[in-house]
Amino acid sequence: MKNENTLTTANSGKREALKGIEVKNEGLAAVLSVMLPGVGQFYTGHFIWGIIWFIITPGLWIGTGGTLGWIFHILSAIQAYRQADRKNFTY
Repeated sequence: MKNENTLTTANSGKREALKGIEVKNEGLAAVLSVMLPGVGQFYTGHFIWGIIWFIITPGLWIGTGGTLGWIFHILSAIQAYRQADRKNFTY
């Protein structure tokens, strides 16, 4: 009985510690970056990456006539998804 109570107390302590942590939705981060590259990175808290994607992707759209724009647009969404996933996993 004593071990069960100790385990229950330990688990409730972890739940209390995790209550204040904000979980990021990976799908939302990816969709935000698909709509506008860099916004998903802002959502996950990676502001420098958001600025980089926000500047580079439109430049590639214009500079290459859209060829590299598509590629970097998708890469931005993939990175936002992975950043949200890593952020959630660290907690």
